Amino acid sequence: MTTRAANRSTADRSSEDHAFDNRPVGDRPPRSAPAKEAPVKDACAGRRSRTVPPTAGSDRSDSGRLESTGSASTGSPSAGPAGPAGPAPDRTAIETALAGLPRVVDLLAARAEEHDRDATFPYQGIEAVHEAGLLTLTVSERYGGPGGTLAETVRVLSQLGRGDASVAVVTAFTLLRHAEQARRADWPTAGYRRLLTESRRGPVLVNTLRAEPGAGAGELPATVARRDGDGWLLTGRKTYCTGAEALAWMAVTARTDEEEPRIGTFLVRGESEGLEIDPTWDQLGLRASASHDVVLDGVRVPADLALGLAAGRRTARQGVDAEAELSLAWHDLALSAVAIGVARAAEAWLIRFLNQRTPANLTEPLGTLPRYRTALGEIEAQLIGAEELVEGLAPRVDRGEPEAVARTGPAHLLATRAATAVVQQAVALTGNPGLSRRHPLERYLRDVLSSRVHLAPDETVLEAAGRAALERGARP
Repeated sequence: MTTRAANRSTADRSSEDHAFDNRPVGDRPPRSAPAKEAPVKDACAGRRSRTVPPTAGSDRSDSGRLESTGSASTGSPSAGPAGPAGPAPDRTAIETALAGLPRVVDLLAARAEEHDRDATFPYQGIEAVHEAGLLTLTVSERYGGPGGTLAETVRVLSQLGRGDASVAVVTAFTLLRHAEQARRADWPTAGYRRLLTESRRGPVLVNTLRAEPGAGAGELPATVARRDGDGWLLTGRKTYCTGAEALAWMAVTARTDEEEPRIGTFLVRGESEGLEIDPTWDQLGLRASASHDVVLDGVRVPADLALGLAAGRRTARQGVDAEAELSLAWHDLALSAVAIGVARAAEAWLIRFLNQRTPANLTEPLGTLPRYRTALGEIEAQLIGAEELVEGLAPRVDRGEPEAVARTGPAHLLATRAATAVVQQAVALTGNPGLSRRHPLERYLRDVLSSRVHLAPDETVLEAAGRAALERGARP
């Protein structure tokens, strides 16, 4: 059943504790090929009946309000519109935020099992991320933020992934949205200023909602915007909406109902009348990410919050510009970092297990045996390769190198494969203890497997990479 949006900003909910584009990425354009439009999806599911707000079984009663101490990273509400130049990034704020990472990771890890077991949203963890100045790390310096780079974002997300993959994924989409605003300033100044003002009081989660149930590649969105006076009324359903119940702002893609439909992004407040959350997310892993469906029934959006309305149905090879490719590059490396963080957590648990486990037929721990040391070496080698790949590409993307941007799709595939293989191998080495709910290794396995929801199908990525290689080889 559908519940009315309980998705006020966590700043408004701080006395409680309970996909950028988060589509299944098979709906995104191939990355290594010439620029293509990101296809959008078609809704098919009907609206369900309402029910009560999230259940009383959620652990909301024990989280005190966390005062926001990361004001340097939240931006000034008086910041003006984006310009070509601005002050240098606030390195002090960035370094302070990064220095607070270990404490945040420990806090997340302490409650990750509880939220995974109950599939409850980790409000307290998100507040801790914000309190450390990490949730607004990528707010542009011209808005008063620290202006964190992709390289710094990757570093943060890989660490958060060690603590709680669900918190890391939710954080990732908010960081990606701020980074996109820093590059293109597509939100109206007043609206973004409002978001930053709210961020000074507490965490404000944002996500872009594109995916729709049952849609085919290249179709117009089934979510419809109908003109109503000086604004728009949105009706439709979005799926795989990471953080849905806690989003303060949703950037919703929709088409107009005009004779010649236009496609645009409509900025929707999480507590808007007519917006409901359908709790459909019941996955194997990332269970605390609340990636539910969002149902819109005549949700009103002011005209100035309708962005980028473009005429007509564009073909797959139109409309994805350099900025869209850059957004996908940030997405690919950010989500790769989360998967690597999960794998690092699995390795750390395995190391403790090998150092402590002494079977009855041995006199020393398993870690003293060459077979286990070799297997651990294989795990370490795979993680080093994945980290060097992602951390090497990130600063190149920051420098705007087209070749690096084109490689992030395959990099995401390789990093996710490596992270998955590492956790699977750790489980195989530990046997029954690795699959026990008493230990976190089985959760790491479920989380890393579920991270594929953010990855394009292998054949899509590989076909695009192969086509690009053939095109390079055909050049004189």
